[in-house]
Amino acid sequence: MPQTDSATSTSPTSSPPSVRSWAVVATACAGQFLVVLDVSVVNVALPSMRTDLGLSEVGLQWVLNAYAIAFAGFMLFGGRASDLYGRKAMFLLGLGLFTAASAVGGLAPEGAYLIGARAVQGLGAAVLAPATLTLVTAAVPAGAARTRAIGTWTAVGAAGGAAGGFVGGLLVDLLSWRWVLLINIPVGALVLVAALLWLRESRPGTHRRLDLPGAVLVTAGLAVLAYGIVQTEQAGWTAPATLLPLLGGLALLGGFVAVEARTAAPLMPLKIFRNRAVTAANVAILLCGSSSFGMWFFMTNYAQSVLGFTPLQAGLALVPSSLSVVLGSKLAPRLMPAVGSRNLAVLGALIAAAGFAWQSTLTADGTFLGTILGPGILMMGGIGLATTPLAALATSSASRSDAGLVSGLVNTSRTMGGALGLAILSTVAAAATPAVADFAVLGTPDGSYLVPGYATAFRVSTAVLIGAAALMYFWLPKRTPKA
Repeated sequence: MPQTDSATSTSPTSSPPSVRSWAVVATACAGQFLVVLDVSVVNVALPSMRTDLGLSEVGLQWVLNAYAIAFAGFMLFGGRASDLYGRKAMFLLGLGLFTAASAVGGLAPEGAYLIGARAVQGLGAAVLAPATLTLVTAAVPAGAARTRAIGTWTAVGAAGGAAGGFVGGLLVDLLSWRWVLLINIPVGALVLVAALLWLRESRPGTHRRLDLPGAVLVTAGLAVLAYGIVQTEQAGWTAPATLLPLLGGLALLGGFVAVEARTAAPLMPLKIFRNRAVTAANVAILLCGSSSFGMWFFMTNYAQSVLGFTPLQAGLALVPSSLSVVLGSKLAPRLMPAVGSRNLAVLGALIAAAGFAWQSTLTADGTFLGTILGPGILMMGGIGLATTPLAALATSSASRSDAGLVSGLVNTSRTMGGALGLAILSTVAAAATPAVADFAVLGTPDGSYLVPGYATAFRVSTAVLIGAAALMYFWLPKRTPKA
């Protein structure tokens, strides 16, 4: 029997977490912060990358998409691997891959090296990320302490995505674009040392073999589907370049479901979706992620292209929004016992929807207070309040042998929701954006033609979050989880 963390009891009367337990939480959260940060940190560095490496517009797009596709495509594989081969082992393997790929990308002599490195970064992130949440829940006893730990994990992950614009802008302005990747080397090394010192190996002790056919089908299906989603930005939703990978991805995922229904040791036991909390929470996380990821993209571009902010100024302008999602995530565990997990998730989604509705009133001559600070705090504070109870509901309802799988599913839902949401919202914004020439005739400042499309995207996000709130109210279980 492999060694397991001592704090894995599910009793609500377990002893308070030790200093070592919180060191495990800090180490796991540091790993989660790194992999989520790299989803967005390169955005402000893209112009410099294009100049230095001679990348085309398509090449620039793949600097972002290579990471996102690998991350989303291999996530479930990483979650099951952590259950079978050990959470510490997968954490170290994933972080090692991620850090080494960051070095290759930061030193890339040409675009192909950079894009390949970003794909390997995404693979490392997919192996690492599912292990982080499982390590957190295994390190802290069930009850209020574990809920606070999950809130910390949620806050750190959200802050990683939110801080990307600021960190990227700071590094590009002060050093060069290469440091948005090279900075991962010293940070990754420190987290590796902390993992070796503090983490204990933990796995359920099962002797099942990894379901390779299922792993290949789900990874290929998610990757091809993500590729199809990415193609919508260039080709549109009805072009063959979009429809073929979308249909192919769905077909592969259909094959995955058929294999899982028949194999003796499935990668994802389909019975897990009979659990109401796991299914409903993941659907809600996907919907919330589809709005929150788009918020950072549109607001970063709005600040720079419309209001004329520099990359660093745009990053600084979004710091209050970053802090509000952290505050919401940390406040949620204190409110859950009194309000209830379901009710708090619904309330958080409605607060976020109010922020998105406010943001949809943005104008070409907007102000920091009225078009960035106020709505940003509501949007991301609400997302923070909603995500922590959703993650707690999903993970507390899973058996110990499926903990890594459910953690991977939570991360997959958030990542795929973000990719799908950004693609759809970008298409919506493009359709609602007038031609540049129409604005040029009127003498409108450069970039202001983007405002109608962005406003429409925020209105769609508002509707999505209201729908998510209704879904959560009627589908999520009422009781607050003990873990």
